[in-house]
Amino acid sequence: MTDRARAANGRLPAAVSITGLGLQLREWDDADAPVMVELFDEPQIDRWTPLHHPFDLAAARAYLDQARTRRAEGRSIQLAITSGGHSALGEILLFVAGPDGPPQGGPYAELAYAVGIRHRRQHLATRAVRLMTDYAYHALALQQVILRINPDNAASTAVARATGFHITNAAPITRDRSGPLLTWRHY
Repeated sequence: MTDRARAANGRLPAAVSITGLGLQLREWDDADAPVMVELFDEPQIDRWTPLHHPFDLAAARAYLDQARTRRAEGRSIQLAITSGGHSALGEILLFVAGPDGPPQGGPYAELAYAVGIRHRRQHLATRAVRLMTDYAYHALALQQVILRINPDNAASTAVARATGFHITNAAPITRDRSGPLLTWRHY
């Protein structure tokens, strides 16, 4: 069964590795937990994502368990952003939703990402979003790819623009403590 068939049936592939643009997006594993603490336990991650400070080893292990559960349920893919498959520099997530996706119907993917503070300004998020957007369209046969971004998050807004996403007329949504999130759609 191909990745397309799996996506159409609401199942995601058991394992994903995506290589290109000088990156490898790979599965997280238990050995990554200490690196996750280093990447995610910082103020900007706390401000713009659902991950809270302090993000310690216990939080990293719980996060990995949650990622595996979501994958098994066919809801998301969470991959480490690496350069050459080595230590993680950040994360990119693909959430599968639909069939009534915004702003038009059909199954769609929502992407989210975070890059560790020491690895920013290397266009890692931009390259990872490009790779995952292509994967969503071609491997999973999803009809739309969106981002949800707080308008005050200048870095994510820049990534959206650089990767071909455009703001939509959809009403802002609020999740957790994130404030209003605007919907951006890839064209």
